[in-house]
Amino acid sequence: MRHGKKINHLGRKTAHRKSMLANMACSLIEHKRINTTVAKAKALKVFVEPLVTKSKEDTTHNRRLVFSKLRQKEAVAELFREVAPKVGDRPGGYTRVIKLGNRLGDNADMALIELVDYNETYNLSKPEKKKSTRRAGKKKSTEATAPKAEGKTEEKSSENKEDKKEE
Repeated sequence: MRHGKKINHLGRKTAHRKSMLANMACSLIEHKRINTTVAKAKALKVFVEPLVTKSKEDTTHNRRLVFSKLRQKEAVAELFREVAPKVGDRPGGYTRVIKLGNRLGDNADMALIELVDYNETYNLSKPEKKKSTRRAGKKKSTEATAPKAEGKTEEKSSENKEDKKEE
């Protein structure tokens, strides 16, 4: 039975697992998407989402809490400066895990984990609709417009010939 076993240990000791998740979280914040195994992606999602929630309120205390988990000053700065304003109105669900298939070497399930607001392909928050114009209208009789069009083209062509002769 799995009672009380909420954390996937990923076959690693505690210190190794925390360091690995911190490094993966820094890579995710820096590159906005990373490829990894499905198990690591799910563990990373649980690790990163509370940090992004803390980054929405830029206080010294929250910066110190996030730094204690990430341990990279550049990643913390980018999280608070760039990522937090972009996800400020979102109530949660900052990451997306997309399964990619199996890895060739060892047949491990692979996944792409990304920050939701940085993907333009799946970004459905602001759909842009194309303006449709209707071209169907009243049909004009071709007989009435044809003589007028011919007369205009003859006048223009005769003017063009006179212009060329003057040159």
